[in-house]
Amino acid sequence: MAYLVGYPVYTVYNICTKSTPSNVNAFGTLMITYAVATILTAVIFVFIVKPENVLTELYRVNWTSVVLGIAIVGLELAYIFAYRAGWKVSSASLVANIGLAIVLIFVGVILYGENITLKQLMGILVCCVGLFLINMG
Repeated sequence: MAYLVGYPVYTVYNICTKSTPSNVNAFGTLMITYAVATILTAVIFVFIVKPENVLTELYRVNWTSVVLGIAIVGLELAYIFAYRAGWKVSSASLVANIGLAIVLIFVGVILYGENITLKQLMGILVCCVGLFLINMG
């Protein structure tokens, strides 16, 4: 249920990414995007955490925040470039998320010792057929 709350945000995200002017440098637009995100996050962080605990909380951060930042920039660039290459807003996110779901099944097995079920294998097959059909046209 909590995931449903994200749908309006994901919708706005894709509308904004698709609407980013093609004559704007992708890194310039991301710089403004992340400047706004940094300011907003900092304000919320300081509001939620008592001022005397801000440094303590920041010291708890590990390597995952840095790698996540790099991954997010790559993700954002991929969407900008996909939309600039002519991908439709109705299919780009769908293709990306289906591919991601398939990859994460194998990541779960390799990194976290999860099992692949017959249902998941059937789901992978259905997703692959769907990706083929989406990309046919």
